[in-house]
Amino acid sequence: MINSKEQRDAGLKKEIGQLGFGAIALNGTIGAGIFALPAIALERAGLLSPWIYVACGVLIMAIVFVFARVASYFSDTGGPVTYATRAFGPFVGFQAGWLLTLSRAAAFAANAHLMVTYAGWFWAPLADGTAHLVAVALVCVALTAINIIGIKQGMMAIFALTVLKLLPLVLLVFLGISQTNPEIFAAAEIPSLGSMGETMLIVFYAFVGFESAVIPAGEARNAKRDIPLALVRTILAITVFYFLIQIVTISVAPDVAGSKTPLADVAMILMGSIGAGILTMGAVFSITGNLTSSMLSAPRMLYAMGQLGSLPGWFGQVHPRFHTPSNAILFYAAFSLVLALSGGFVFLAVISTIVRLMVYVMCIATLPVLHRKLGEYEGQFRLYGGMLVPFVALVISIWLMTHASLKSWLTTGAFLLVGGVLYLLTRRTGRD
Repeated sequence: MINSKEQRDAGLKKEIGQLGFGAIALNGTIGAGIFALPAIALERAGLLSPWIYVACGVLIMAIVFVFARVASYFSDTGGPVTYATRAFGPFVGFQAGWLLTLSRAAAFAANAHLMVTYAGWFWAPLADGTAHLVAVALVCVALTAINIIGIKQGMMAIFALTVLKLLPLVLLVFLGISQTNPEIFAAAEIPSLGSMGETMLIVFYAFVGFESAVIPAGEARNAKRDIPLALVRTILAITVFYFLIQIVTISVAPDVAGSKTPLADVAMILMGSIGAGILTMGAVFSITGNLTSSMLSAPRMLYAMGQLGSLPGWFGQVHPRFHTPSNAILFYAAFSLVLALSGGFVFLAVISTIVRLMVYVMCIATLPVLHRKLGEYEGQFRLYGGMLVPFVALVISIWLMTHASLKSWLTTGAFLLVGGVLYLLTRRTGRD
């Protein structure tokens, strides 16, 4: 086991700045959800749906502020793995990384299928069948190669996809905002508290993924400064953006509830078939950006667990030429591809949000412990409200988790058990 953070991350290049972490957080958060959720939110919350996004944004900000404060203590790779390990020991740290890796691999598999399905709008054979599966495999192989070759190449891909995913959405908002009518929102009916909670749990899916940015801290130029600022600024911008998209959707296409492609429908009204094609291409780029962000960040958790001794040392090795955690990347890619090609990813995708919320709870709980152990330093990210903020974030996370089904809880428990067994076997047999 390598104890020093300097030793653990010595082979990694320091290539990521604040803009890069913002791009990772943005691509980890804005994926496929925003292209489907406007219709679901409208169907469940009606004209109040734009404010559901604002409410979710406010709730997630409490969690983001806690992550920002915790991240300001560390400059080594691992994110939740590192936080939970330092606060509660290696077993809890392993479970945090294990659950988040499983959740992200399942989401990667699901989104790879969805991305290729969207691409089928341009070439029908990609919609299903052998061509669809081959395309999914090629996407996985291509993203694996890009991220093994180097962190700089991975970041270049993320920057490019960030621009390509945002342009169609910005164009949609720009063209549609002039057609908004504030008077229609005066007729909004407030749904029941139970219905509101269920709807918020669904919409909350569009806000998870920001934690991608905290994982590759060991490859940052100034992690303690850049990561907290990138998290807060990115989620604030995303909340405003989601709100505007929902406003435009309701104003331009008020009957879009139930549609599987609501934003493409809005684009069709605003710009015709060309507009629908542009939005569909935007969806392809958006999901590809999400996949790229996942392939860049998630393997770093496996790498961190390998370095900490929670997984075999093979996971913690760095490529001698490219200076990337190539073994962890290969394992994550292979695992995601197996899920995608077998179809088993659907089962895991169902519990993606609750698993992430469990990891969020673990990370929130680390803050008072880390504050007691590590204290404060001058210039550290300031948490206004003190320990009231993590308390609120904890209550929010638990409240959202109570709206999950019993099946989701049983499945999550099974994965925790499997992770515990894997951890004990690794510790017993030794890393090498």
